Amino acid sequence: MGNTFKTAFLLTGLTLLLMSIGGYFGGQRGILTALIIAGVMNFVSYFYSDKIALATYRAQPVTREQLPRVYQVVERLTQKAGLPMPKIYVIPMDSPNAFATGRNPRHASVAVTQGILNLLNDEELEGVLAHELGHVNNRDILISSIAATLAGAITYAARFALFFGGDRDERRGGGLSALVMMILAPLAAMLIQLAVSRSREYQADETGAHLTGNPYALASALSKLDAYSKRLPMVATPSTAHLFIIQPLLGMNIGNLFSTHPPIAKRIERLTGRPAEFQRVG
Repeated sequence: MGNTFKTAFLLTGLTLLLMSIGGYFGGQRGILTALIIAGVMNFVSYFYSDKIALATYRAQPVTREQLPRVYQVVERLTQKAGLPMPKIYVIPMDSPNAFATGRNPRHASVAVTQGILNLLNDEELEGVLAHELGHVNNRDILISSIAATLAGAITYAARFALFFGGDRDERRGGGLSALVMMILAPLAAMLIQLAVSRSREYQADETGAHLTGNPYALASALSKLDAYSKRLPMVATPSTAHLFIIQPLLGMNIGNLFSTHPPIAKRIERLTGRPAEFQRVG
């Protein structure tokens, strides 16, 4: 019930924010336009967000024969969790990372980078794949995709409003308020999105550890991924960064506030019950 409430809150909050921008700059017509944009964005994100995310990172579908190491693990875990077998993709990048996407468990995809396959041992890889299946099992993948699409729409709407509504607003003596709206609207959208995203990373860690029965393997994988992704960062778009198991580089991170993921040390501590600095992982 908690996830259902958060999902409804997020979608309602983002849609109302989009409508308020439309109303501020375009009155009733602006509200109607914003509602239409929100509807189109929801439709696109529901049916095509997985394809867009996979295409963004040039993910290639792989068969069981091409990647038996991943297929064997995912087949075993999906049977244990009672989930359908997702499609498996490989991203041709050396930076180690992974993500799951799709509108529901029957239409799910799991993508791993070439770098993560080279870096992790079998137990650690199983922990990561269980984490991604945790997102699928917890129904996170649809809401995170919709949130990303709507947040992107709000950001673009605010920019559009500043450029096309600024002159009219200045004639009314309210140019400063337009600028404030342009800054606050995407910020509010991002904060709502990040708040939900970060809590769901903890849940996926917990589900993944329960699925494998080996929380230390996932903790070890997170420790390795954190270290290697700093040396060889993956550059991601802000609208898809929250999908990955380890936060990619956004090029504009300002401290912890704008992190789509909880700190790795806290995730490890939750998994093992001990502070990360006292762990011996890797």
